Amino acid sequence: MATHKLKTWPTPFQATQLGNKTYEIRKNDRNFNVGDTLILEEYDPTTQEYTGRVMTVRVTYITQGGEWKLPPDICVMAIQFEKNPLRG
Repeated sequence: MATHKLKTWPTPFQATQLGNKTYEIRKNDRNFNVGDTLILEEYDPTTQEYTGRVMTVRVTYITQGGEWKLPPDICVMAIQFEKNPLRG
């Protein structure tokens, strides 16, 4: 199991933090696997700077590229908080 640091824009970061977004759609250039840890770092594309907000989630399921007509290099990962940053 690996740990991946990922840049995340403010709107999806907030939706994930609130528990409304429970997936990540990413280019699978890192060989993501179930059980991997994702460190989501909020990044503001307007200022081109990280905001300092970070959350940690675990990959619980992956739909690989090529399945369900996904492009071959894209995957959809179901994610779950290791610890919800808003609820503890």
